[in-house]
Amino acid sequence: MPQTITVTVHPSADDFAREDQLAWKLAELAAEQAEPTPEVVDMVINRVIDNAAVATASLTRGPAVAARAQALAHPYVPGATVFGAPLTACASPEWAAWANGVAVRELDFHDTFLAAEYSHPGDNVPPILAVAQHVGADGAALVRGIVTGYEVQVDLVRAISLHKHKIDHVAHLGPSAAAGIGTLLGLDAETIFQAIGQALHTTTATRQSRKGQISTWKAHAPAFAGKVAVEAVDRAMRGQTSPEPIYEGEDGVIAWLLDGPDARYDVVLPAPGEPRTAILDTYTKEHSAEYQSQALIDLARALHGEHPELADPANVASVVIHTSHHTHYVIGSGANDPQKYDPTASRETLDHSIPYIFTVALQDGGWHHVDSYAPERAAREDTVALWRKVTTAEDAAWTRRYHSTDPAEKAFGGRVEIELTNGERIVREIAVADAHPLGARPFAREQYVAKFRTLAAGVLDDAEIERFLDLAQRLPELTAAEVRELSVVARPGLLAAEAPTGLFELGRDHARTGTTSDDARPVPATSDDAPADHATSDTTRTAPAPTPTAPESEAR
Repeated sequence: MPQTITVTVHPSADDFAREDQLAWKLAELAAEQAEPTPEVVDMVINRVIDNAAVATASLTRGPAVAARAQALAHPYVPGATVFGAPLTACASPEWAAWANGVAVRELDFHDTFLAAEYSHPGDNVPPILAVAQHVGADGAALVRGIVTGYEVQVDLVRAISLHKHKIDHVAHLGPSAAAGIGTLLGLDAETIFQAIGQALHTTTATRQSRKGQISTWKAHAPAFAGKVAVEAVDRAMRGQTSPEPIYEGEDGVIAWLLDGPDARYDVVLPAPGEPRTAILDTYTKEHSAEYQSQALIDLARALHGEHPELADPANVASVVIHTSHHTHYVIGSGANDPQKYDPTASRETLDHSIPYIFTVALQDGGWHHVDSYAPERAAREDTVALWRKVTTAEDAAWTRRYHSTDPAEKAFGGRVEIELTNGERIVREIAVADAHPLGARPFAREQYVAKFRTLAAGVLDDAEIERFLDLAQRLPELTAAEVRELSVVARPGLLAAEAPTGLFELGRDHARTGTTSDDARPVPATSDDAPADHATSDTTRTAPAPTPTAPESEAR
């Protein structure tokens, strides 16, 4: 039977045992080397493919380019691979986690889990994979680590709302990634406990990153949490401790950032020996947009086929989407963000505007991860006219279904009511996206592979596509050497353009030329030229041989 951990705030005067703290319970879960079920292993493979697919599609986008340049400015041996760069271009694991995390998150196109909080559990994969490559772990250890990352994040998301207090959802990601890395390395509960506490303490930020004019930081936020998790594990392995009790302390996260001194949460975790199956409750995206828009995109494309006249704003008086509290207030008109109706808004903002997304999907009969966000697409006169007629409204029934714990009832869609100028009325509703496990066309391995091939076309050579898919689909059997090759290499010339320069390049240029900061001229580090330079540089850092903290069969 699952175990329920009741979490409340404790004054410092209480003799609150460490073994009763939530962070300790999570650490115990992570320290147990539980073997995953075949169904869980299969889903881990699917999500590794999914992450690589969306990261591949992001390789030439600004945030991914910048993060990759930062990572490649931190070469390390052994280190970890960086998406897009040659396999020989290894960066320090925390920086590889950073770059790969940004690439995975940039298009808002990978998996999701929604409950009391929101999350993208696939964000756990980049930091866990980076550490696996760095320490020479095999595929079986990598799978166990990813399973723990998903389990901890999903279990926290089910129980503890962050957004209600305007705390960004990555505050659950820091602890889950640290826990997953702990499982991967076979660390003891004490070390994982300290890492979880540090990772949580340093990843509590506000949700302004997802409000108003949304910036490129949206892609960086989970990557930052993953990077912090790697660093937290490193510090904990060196004997450094964290604030405690981090959740329950009278000046801790719950007391001051969440529900306050009188808070009570019931966090349900697998009991010792029970399988970790939370990944099976998560779901990926068919469309590159906020998850709550997935089902509504599917509804819009169906209406496009049934009622092509709806594409013309002259025929439409109003469109009202009756939906959940979250959809209405976060990506709907209830947010009261004028930017959600602004044709010059950033891609990140349009991604969080269901009025825009529904309008374009209704007019185009589908959704494209690039074309649907193009400035010329957003500025089209007929689109703007129709867009301004689309609003959302909270519906108690859809809010209840959103928060339901029954998978058969849980829903992220809504009811669309369209008033035509001729007096007619069209009403349609949809509960879950077509790609959802309960949807019209649930995603399975075939769809994950097809998504990867589609997004990799023109970005990777055909041989590289097949190489990666072969490795990913043999994930639990991979040797340590094969895990180090679990990355994607962009086709020659794709990444040859100059990357933006920053602080790290200034320092590198000064070291080479001996110039001062006043007359230094930074040498742009491109993804094509940086690896060779890093591989031969006298300043490339070499890691000391890792000291296993568990038997080699577990740590590797």
